[in-house]
Amino acid sequence: MGEMIHADHVSMNFRMNMNHTTSMKEWVIAKIKRELKYQDFYALSDVSFSVEKGDIVGIVGVNGSGKSTLLKVISGIYVPTSGTVVTAGRVAPMLELGSGFDFELSGRENIFLNGAIMGYNEDFLRERYDEIVEFAELGDFIHQPLKTYSSGMMMRLAFSVATLVDPEILIVDEILAVGDERFQKKSFERMMKLMQGGTTVLMVSHNLDQIREMCTRVMWLDHGRIRMDGETQEVCDAYHAALSGA
Repeated sequence: MGEMIHADHVSMNFRMNMNHTTSMKEWVIAKIKRELKYQDFYALSDVSFSVEKGDIVGIVGVNGSGKSTLLKVISGIYVPTSGTVVTAGRVAPMLELGSGFDFELSGRENIFLNGAIMGYNEDFLRERYDEIVEFAELGDFIHQPLKTYSSGMMMRLAFSVATLVDPEILIVDEILAVGDERFQKKSFERMMKLMQGGTTVLMVSHNLDQIREMCTRVMWLDHGRIRMDGETQEVCDAYHAALSGA
């Protein structure tokens, strides 16, 4: 089928300021006095895996286990402290609401901006423009600046741009948990259509039923490491048992 994502010994280290300085002045004084104290925090530690074309990979783990950090590394938002990630094909990340958008620009302008960031040319985006706007259900708001949008409107636009331009790799962080029930259903159906069409998907979700239904494979992250990686039901059962204290 062909490898779409290859992560090789990926670690991501964040350096945290332990001085609890509350202002820039305090920070500068501490730095001058060489009193700054840091603690290294590894959000990811020596993570290796590969994903084949058409795989639907669910990522589970408690808060702070490194799930969102891993998605950001794969999306190219973070550069890993060590190790490498190689992706084959266009990556459409749906992470923080509105990431990659300019809040001063209109919804229309942001479709072209976001599409260009994802590597699509203007002619292609013009062809898909009406379809994107119709799916997002924004009406005349498409001509208004994003700063006037509600979080639900932002989510609908982000989802529409990311999924209606046929990405080869789709990175999803809890996006289906946002919005009203009807739009969630429509989003779910669109995701299933993409998956059936061969799009490779990595998705984080706290909804184990959603993971069980949609994913062909599951990775369980625990303190920045892969604790288990394998068949969906087996990993979900083990993770659920651990959460339940069984």
